[in-house]
Amino acid sequence: MDELKSMRTFVKVVDEGSFAGAARSLNVAKSVVTRLVSELEEALNCRLLTRTTRALSLTSAGAQYLERVRPILEEIDDANNQATEATDTIRGLLRVAAPQEFLTASLARLVSRFTQRHPALNIHLTLSQPWALAPDDAADVTILIPGPEPLKGDFVARLLAHTDVVLCATPEYLARHPPIVNPEDVDLHTLLVPDTALERKAWTFHSTREDGTRTSISLRVRRAPVGSPNPEVMIAAARGHCGIAGALSLNVFEDFRLGTLQRVLPGWSAAGYRLYAAVPSRAHLPRRARAFIDFLVEQYGGVSSDPWLAGVIK
Repeated sequence: MDELKSMRTFVKVVDEGSFAGAARSLNVAKSVVTRLVSELEEALNCRLLTRTTRALSLTSAGAQYLERVRPILEEIDDANNQATEATDTIRGLLRVAAPQEFLTASLARLVSRFTQRHPALNIHLTLSQPWALAPDDAADVTILIPGPEPLKGDFVARLLAHTDVVLCATPEYLARHPPIVNPEDVDLHTLLVPDTALERKAWTFHSTREDGTRTSISLRVRRAPVGSPNPEVMIAAARGHCGIAGALSLNVFEDFRLGTLQRVLPGWSAAGYRLYAAVPSRAHLPRRARAFIDFLVEQYGGVSSDPWLAGVIK
């Protein structure tokens, strides 16, 4: 039995969710996949997978085996990639974790550009914990949006960009309601923000003049008739003319481009969040992860400015 090949086949069956899917991915007959997994189970003298006509699931032993085997195979792949770094080909599986709002609004739009450069590479995108302050152990690269909190921990993080909190509403809503010239005017309107923003007693708006002087105004945040913990839901409510949304620029830059939403108080900013690409601290960072982080820095700028408001991100 080719033990390494059987281990890889077992992991592929789990990732694809079926023997047929693994066979297609590996470009072999389904019978070959079935035989390799059966040989592995016989060698281990235990059942790794429970098979029914409709579903495939890991046994308790299979789950434990997968947890130990996957990092071993990845270490082998990393060693092979390191040995062949003199070539131009980057291959293997790159696992990227990111908050949902960043993943759906921005990152998923860009990954095709990266795969066009590296067609032998596979990318798996997963959701990370919102406002996580450390990389996901199960990912090669994790996007962190920590807000004002400083990053701490035994990991490596590289700055990608800033994203500002902006106020926005539909042209229809703004046409039907009192004009907004100064931050105090927001009190006359419905402000749509996620529940977490309501935990703050006040929002502070800043404006910097041409001479460098800075003005700050604090406003109390009131609970709106429409509420949700999900920022995307509140932005959707703003698109439905329900009020003024407080949103990260990365979530509404496309609305600004299309004109479905307009920025309110463009000379003022409420807050800013930093975006990082983070990786676990380890002796050898896979070349595919390094290449992906370099790509993100190239796309987002890698500096303390907002590429969405600047029109850099397309």
